[in-house]
Amino acid sequence: MQFVIVRSDRAFVTDSVPEVPPDGFVWCDCAYEDGRAWTGPVQRLTGTSVFEDHLLDAENPNHPSYFDSTNDYEMIVFRGLALRTDVVDPTEVIRVKTRPAVFFVFPRVLVTVRAPDSRLVPAIRDRLLAAGGRARLPSLPEELMLRILNGMVDRFLELRQPLGEQFEQRQRELLDPRRPFRDWYALLEARREARRLEDLCEEQLDALQEWRDERLERNDPDAPGSRGLHALGDALQVRTSDLVGHIHRVLSHARRLESSVESAVQLHFSATAYRTNEIMRTLTAITAVFLPLTLITGIFGMNFEFIPGLHSRSGFWWALGAMALIGMVLVAFFRARAMLSASSLFGQRRRRRASRARAASSDTQS
Repeated sequence: MQFVIVRSDRAFVTDSVPEVPPDGFVWCDCAYEDGRAWTGPVQRLTGTSVFEDHLLDAENPNHPSYFDSTNDYEMIVFRGLALRTDVVDPTEVIRVKTRPAVFFVFPRVLVTVRAPDSRLVPAIRDRLLAAGGRARLPSLPEELMLRILNGMVDRFLELRQPLGEQFEQRQRELLDPRRPFRDWYALLEARREARRLEDLCEEQLDALQEWRDERLERNDPDAPGSRGLHALGDALQVRTSDLVGHIHRVLSHARRLESSVESAVQLHFSATAYRTNEIMRTLTAITAVFLPLTLITGIFGMNFEFIPGLHSRSGFWWALGAMALIGMVLVAFFRARAMLSASSLFGQRRRRRASRARAASSDTQS
């Protein structure tokens, strides 16, 4: 647990319980392992005790993104990405692992309860300590909270490229005509992770919009206000809108991923049905071609003593010629009816190779 005093000109760390500066606020940064050790110092700073239910919510690692408020403080639970230390296998399904960060916003005190191995919060703290007069320091606890939330959402944006590449690989495997797709479980898991990311973004939006609506009500002079909590000024509204926009970007990306997987699955089954129809059409045409030929061979294979042309020296050749003529007539008839125009796989491959060769030659000439 660390206390950071943020003033208008500089920020510094203190180990003891500080006094709230007149031109700034106090940031109490805690980890999960600190438990409720921060409640006593914060009560001395603010004169407010946190409700037991809110403390239980802060200790729940499975709590969804959530907002609640009292007359003296506000609590926001915001789920961010968990840090992965292992090497990610490219063939492994990317798991969206999250954990909550809890914010208690008092009039001039901000309390953060986060994971001990979080890199974002220490990085923001180091930037505040190194800023000095070179950068504008946050003037309100709400502004610092929005900065942290913005960094948490930006970590979700980092998932766009690996998730997109993974889903594109699944789509290529689905639509590859040379090998059947069998990894349906991995595809289902990837789609479930996209749906989980969508649910997480919706929970974040709900919590953040409830907080914004609560603060906008404080801007109404006729509304019953809380003691000391600030109204949502123009600067905070801009930061909140920017944060909402970032969450919407992640949400729209998750929905596009889910929609692309569903479209790829539909295309896969459509292509499978098309290939099955082509195969059945080819087999039907071949059967129709050989059916009269089989009839002829069956007739001449009957065990009758007298069959016309059976003992003729040229009867065999006449039969072969008639069978060949019938076969060619039927093939020509089926091709004229477009029943054999696209059924040959080798013909399709030759046409594709020819079109690629023509395209390559045109590119070379240009």
